[in-house]
Amino acid sequence: MSISIENKVALVTGANRGIGKAIVESFINHGAKKVYLAVRDTSSTKELEEKYGNKVVTIKADVSNSQSIKDLAQKANDVDVVVNNAGLGTPYATIGENVEEDFRQQLEVNAFGLLRVANAFAKTLEDKKGALVQLNSIASIKNFSQLSTYSASKAASYSLTQGLRTELGAKGVSILSVHPGPIDTDMAATAGFETDSTTEEVAEGIVSALKAGDFHLFPDAMAKQVEGAYQSFSDKVVLADMNE
Repeated sequence: MSISIENKVALVTGANRGIGKAIVESFINHGAKKVYLAVRDTSSTKELEEKYGNKVVTIKADVSNSQSIKDLAQKANDVDVVVNNAGLGTPYATIGENVEEDFRQQLEVNAFGLLRVANAFAKTLEDKKGALVQLNSIASIKNFSQLSTYSASKAASYSLTQGLRTELGAKGVSILSVHPGPIDTDMAATAGFETDSTTEEVAEGIVSALKAGDFHLFPDAMAKQVEGAYQSFSDKVVLADMNE
C-alpha cells in the first residue's frame, strides 16, 4: 500500500536527534502537515520547534513505559504515520558479568517498546489506513558480537514487525521495517563503527519506501549489501504465505 507523506500527520519517537531528527525534517520537507515529536526530554526539541514552528508538536513520551505510550496515543489521535525510532543500543557482548541486565534493558526499549507503540496506535492507524514504521537495523538479521545483546533485541523487534505486517496489514495498515547499517550517529561511534552513511539517507529512504509500499528498507551502502544476500530468503520465507 502506497503512503505519501504530503499533508499527513506523523509521529516520531526519539525525534530529538540522530535518525529521528532527520526523519522529522524529511517529513516536513516532503509536505507533512504536522509531526509530533515524542521524546523523554521535552527541552531537547527546542531547535526543531524554533525552525518549524507549529508544524511540530513536542509530547513527553517514554517507550519503556506502557502508560506513557497509552497517554501519547490519546494525545496524538490524529496520526496517519507512526515512526517507532526510539531505541537503546549499548555495546555489549554475549559473555559478560551484567549481560542479563543489559539484555533485559535493551529488550524493554527495542522489543517491548515496539509492542507498546503498535498496540496503542493500532486502532487509529486502522481507521486512517495509515502506516507504522519500525527502525530495526541490519543487526536484526546478523548478530554483531560487540553488539550481541542489541542484535538479539533487534531480532526480536524484527520478528514482531513481521507479525504486525500480517495482523495490521490485513486491516489496511502499511508496515515498513527499516534496516540501516552503521549510520553517522552517537550510537555508531560508541560501538566503534566508522561510516560515511548519513541519517538523511535513512530518512529519505523511508519517504520513498512508504510511497512504494515496500515492507523492507535497506537504506545505506552496507545495508544494501545485506539486502542483496538476504533477498532470496526474504522473498521465499519472510514475505511468503506459509499457510498456502
